[in-house]
Amino acid sequence: MQEYEYITLRQRPELKNRAAEWFYYKWGVPQEAYLECMESYLNNKTEYGWYLCLDKDRIIGGLGVIENDFHDRKDLTPNVCAVYTEEEYRCKGIAGHLLNMVVDDLKSKAISPIYLLTDHTGFYERYGWEFLCLVQGNDEPEMSRMYIHR
Repeated sequence: MQEYEYITLRQRPELKNRAAEWFYYKWGVPQEAYLECMESYLNNKTEYGWYLCLDKDRIIGGLGVIENDFHDRKDLTPNVCAVYTEEEYRCKGIAGHLLNMVVDDLKSKAISPIYLLTDHTGFYERYGWEFLCLVQGNDEPEMSRMYIHR
């Protein structure tokens, strides 16, 4: 069985630039936006962190936590964002492990509930997330599903 390393960016701050670039290529959000959020986390201005899965030194999965994931419900905060696992590593429990990691980390800091915006159905429920409501995404014609983890 393959062993992966699960870390917070605070554990490996030297990965910041590489992580920001990796998320940029997955989601198209400007790298500078990721760097700004990561800097706030690394400088202890926020507990909204960044979580990575590594295969040796390669980033193969990750997610972050931000104030608002581009939607109109500013009261539903913080938001897990940018959940991604490299295609060849999917169905190995990586995203689930990262989701559990972020929930445990934030709960240990008395940050609860947390929210997640997605178009997926069936996946997040496996990890204790519950459908909460539909929200309007910024610049999106369709409504998106908002999930909560209490």
